[in-house]
Amino acid sequence: MTVLILTCRQDVTADLVVAELREQGVPLMRFDPADLPDQAALSVEFDRGDFTGYLSTEGRLVSIHGLRSIWVRRPGRPAAHAANPSEWLTAECGQALYGMLYATTARWMNHPAAAEPARHKPFQLRVAQHSGFAVPSTLVTTYPRAARDFAVQYSDIVVKSASGPPSVEPPVALPTTRIGPDTDFSDVAAGATLLQRYIPKAADIRLICVGSQLFAARKTAASGQVDGRYGCHGHHWEAVDVPARIVRSVHEYMTLTGLAYGAFDFAEDAEGVWWFLECNQGGQFGFVELETGQPIAAAVASWLAAPAPPCTEGREPAGLPARRVSRPRGHTR
Repeated sequence: MTVLILTCRQDVTADLVVAELREQGVPLMRFDPADLPDQAALSVEFDRGDFTGYLSTEGRLVSIHGLRSIWVRRPGRPAAHAANPSEWLTAECGQALYGMLYATTARWMNHPAAAEPARHKPFQLRVAQHSGFAVPSTLVTTYPRAARDFAVQYSDIVVKSASGPPSVEPPVALPTTRIGPDTDFSDVAAGATLLQRYIPKAADIRLICVGSQLFAARKTAASGQVDGRYGCHGHHWEAVDVPARIVRSVHEYMTLTGLAYGAFDFAEDAEGVWWFLECNQGGQFGFVELETGQPIAAAVASWLAAPAPPCTEGREPAGLPARRVSRPRGHTR
């Protein structure tokens, strides 16, 4: 049985897992959807109540019935590397590839039906509330007056990107920026703006969840630091234990979203409270492993190599996470 890794060629994090799988003697295929149809190929046939399918790349051929798991790591856009790319060709190749993979019995990390809603920040915040995390008061709006009122109410707030850095050339990044109630909010009308109560933090926390395993790292924040992704302050990531209430909330979050993998970011305040900031369903873990020595790549490889349980983790039907989250549920922080 083969592990299928959907990712681009330049993916160092995937390299770590590939090395672990090879160490374990697990067959794998690394496949970039961007290589369809020129450098990779597929075929699927439906006949007499059954279907067969194959993927090939770099001289290797794999039957889709021989897939044990699929890791959606950082796949390229279907047909992006084609000699004559087009929106139509991307749509056709994407329909064919993912349509045939959805029809397999392989387990997913993460299934696209679960990953798609999990990318959206408002959805994440609502699930985090249901899961019992401490969540900073947040506003997403295109109303300047609502933004002003929010800033007046909380006095000290930050503005941040809801979707992450735009994928444009040259690269553009929007650091989380601290602002006050005297800010001119008129430009909020030009596009959806995410405002959040500022959490004075003692440290940044990155927590990686792989199936049921948790790996957490802590980095002391510099004085007045707002966005830990930018700037070098001489502080390093160190392994840290996960509080019991965070363990419960993480597992609840993963259950509600149907994810098998998640990279959580928290802001730890002076009292030791871990405030939920986001969960990236495809977030990096390589830097945590390299700095702390935690065996995260090995955990991902073991999850991918394991046989599927009767109720397969990481294979949620489309739309199920949103419906599950909407059920009434009493909880306290």
